[in-house]
Amino acid sequence: MRDMRLIAIADDHAMLRKGLEVVINMFPNHQVLFTASDGEDLIRQLNPEQLPDIVLMDISMPGKDGYQTTEYLKEHFPGIRVLALSTLESETAIIKMIKHGAKGYILKDADPSELKVAFDEIMSKGSYYNELITQKVMQSINQLVDDKNPLPTFARLTEREIQFLKLACSEKTYQQIAKEMFVSERTVDGYRDALFRKLEVTTRVGLVMFAIRNRLVQI
Repeated sequence: MRDMRLIAIADDHAMLRKGLEVVINMFPNHQVLFTASDGEDLIRQLNPEQLPDIVLMDISMPGKDGYQTTEYLKEHFPGIRVLALSTLESETAIIKMIKHGAKGYILKDADPSELKVAFDEIMSKGSYYNELITQKVMQSINQLVDDKNPLPTFARLTEREIQFLKLACSEKTYQQIAKEMFVSERTVDGYRDALFRKLEVTTRVGLVMFAIRNRLVQI
């Protein structure tokens, strides 16, 4: 079994790619296999005989963007783990990348030590998220699905809460969700706050992760 972790970088900024390559190659047992300027370039360079373990994927790229490329990898190379890389901090961007198959999310201005932690956790735990999804949230989500036990938390959700939860996994704003459910925005806020308490999460992304793990939405 090889000990070296192979990393690919997809980003349309040449200086950032080079900088990341230098930093990653300094990590013990990490090596940048190749870099790519966009999704299409990344796909062209994939060699089935030596695939990267992790792709550090920029979200906003010309041509095939991070969402499209991540979805392609999930379908054709499911063993490759995607760590989304972006300047965006919006929950919508995170949710969209998760739904397209990303296993983690890190900001471009993160400290190199956080990037190393992200690589370690994606390989050992299967996922990594920064402070936008706290460790407590991830632990509670991971404990929600147990093959030996039913899901008492899930059983306590009302039909309307489940409907809201599914809509929260879309790119709709809370205002748009309220219109689709034919309720006021205040009522939608009530559904959200109730789910936060019941599921022990603190962000919309946490709600999405719960829905994905319990197969309430397809990704």
